[in-house]
Amino acid sequence: MRILHVLSAEFFAGSVAYAVQLAEAHRAQGHQVWVVADADKLPTGATLVWAGISNRSYRQRLRNARIIRQLVKKERIDVVHCHSRAASWVSYFALRGLAVPLVSTVHGRQHLHTSTSLLDVYGDKVIAICANLREHLISEVKMDAAKIEAIPNGVAFGNEELASEDFALRISFIGRFNGGKGERAAALLAQVFPALLREFPALRVALIGGELEHLPAAGKTALAQLQADFGERIEVVGFSDDVPGWLACTTLVIGAGRVAIEALGAGRPVLALGEASYEGLVTEDTFAPAAASNFGDIAARLSASEVDFAALLVDAQGFLRQPQAVPAALRQQVQAHYSLATIAARVLEVYQAARMQKAVPGFIPVLMYHKIPDAPLATKHHIYVTKDNFEKHLAYFKKQNLTPITFADYLKYANGERSLADFPARPIILTFDDGYTDNYTNLLPLMQHYGYRGVLYLLGDADVRHNQWDLVADPTEPRSDIMDLAQKRAFVAAGWEIGAHTMSHPRLTTLPLPEAAAEIQRSKAALEADLQTEIVTFAYPYGDLNEAVKDTVREAGFALGIATDTGGLTIEADRMQVFRVNMFPNESTSSLFKKTSPWYRKYYRWKRGK
Repeated sequence: MRILHVLSAEFFAGSVAYAVQLAEAHRAQGHQVWVVADADKLPTGATLVWAGISNRSYRQRLRNARIIRQLVKKERIDVVHCHSRAASWVSYFALRGLAVPLVSTVHGRQHLHTSTSLLDVYGDKVIAICANLREHLISEVKMDAAKIEAIPNGVAFGNEELASEDFALRISFIGRFNGGKGERAAALLAQVFPALLREFPALRVALIGGELEHLPAAGKTALAQLQADFGERIEVVGFSDDVPGWLACTTLVIGAGRVAIEALGAGRPVLALGEASYEGLVTEDTFAPAAASNFGDIAARLSASEVDFAALLVDAQGFLRQPQAVPAALRQQVQAHYSLATIAARVLEVYQAARMQKAVPGFIPVLMYHKIPDAPLATKHHIYVTKDNFEKHLAYFKKQNLTPITFADYLKYANGERSLADFPARPIILTFDDGYTDNYTNLLPLMQHYGYRGVLYLLGDADVRHNQWDLVADPTEPRSDIMDLAQKRAFVAAGWEIGAHTMSHPRLTTLPLPEAAAEIQRSKAALEADLQTEIVTFAYPYGDLNEAVKDTVREAGFALGIATDTGGLTIEADRMQVFRVNMFPNESTSSLFKKTSPWYRKYYRWKRGK
């Protein structure tokens, strides 16, 4: 893809570090990247274009918009990614009338003024860096929840724990010294550090971060007193481009956001103190809520942000009396959650989603079939369409100029392998679950006759040769045989997409999560080994899912999770819960018209009050 980042970079804040590392991760994958910023130099090999993004005068904003628009058109940019409200504002106007999507990463709470709600400058997709921020954008900014993805900042962690020859007992406060962070620093200087320095004669306190000259007056007074009382034990570092070096010689870090993430990933304990809250010492038990607030920086709702500095002092004293390294399990947890490679892949999905949402904004009908028998079945489960009726479906699709594609096809358009100019005007996706033998004898020949391909969802366990899950629930149900491997391979040879459907067809939400994960992961691996084809989508048996199961499907490496009668208005509303339309034995021409119409998803929601 051809990616343009737009950011305010007057100083090297965490948002700038995030954008630069993201740009480098995508460049390493072969994508072309440009950066528009108010910086003469940034640590990236991306093409850098200067613009005064931080200058909010209307004249400069118009210049910025013109620079971005010209660059987008000249370089045929696929997606623009902004990293501040100022960047989003100028990019929003720069892209007016162009079929280029805008993605914004929101790094902090937004001011709740009228223009924030009335003018949605953040574009087609929004990345919120933590769960609390996503909730804030939905509940307070009134942003459409379907366009927001909670994706944390990615960090390129080193493989080894940091080591240093400096073995001093040291607390490092790392962060900006202006605004809310400056107020926290001032309180630490006045209420916490004096007591710690008196109790621990060997302790040093390092103050690391930019904007030190903007430390509140009370903080400057407290700092001067500390320097007078403790001399060289107070290390005023200011801005440093060697934060890893300081982390290596630090016993305990006080900070939030990216500082906390990098420290924990490097094996340094953290007292999470941010602009919004104090989250305490980060442990395996407290990691999840601390991460949700970006380690104290972001509250989900506007509220008083008072911090009990007496409690923080007690926590710091308790730790310094018995200093301990970050447990390996917590370090691994942090590195997995904030892995740059994982985050870069997630962000690339957002780019693709924004691109497709812009190019294909309407509902694509995804139809769900199961058995295609010769004659009606004596079953209470109406999950079949007879061969003759199914041929009528295909004839209807052909007459209506519907073009069957697979999810694999769709993803190739999304990632740029296929030109969006070639995307069909009226696409339809035909899916078939479980792999019954009549799919081979009846379905495949009919689809080939019409020149169609579909998506076949199969179990990973090739030894499952009939619908045993139905018979366990109700022994009176008729037995329906499942294809053997040779028959399944015929679909691969015919150009069909094969998707995973677990190993044994359980209701995933009824299983312990590790068992559900095994069903999901093993089915992908088994099908890829048996059929020698890439498996990129997963269909939930019974349409049974919850957020934990959806996360597990994503973590297993699937690009799309396919549901049943639940999901968003479009594929890109939620890639892990794609809406499918159930097809029944007695579909009529009117029902086929309804279920393949672009308004059907909205109609379905309205009818069921969803």
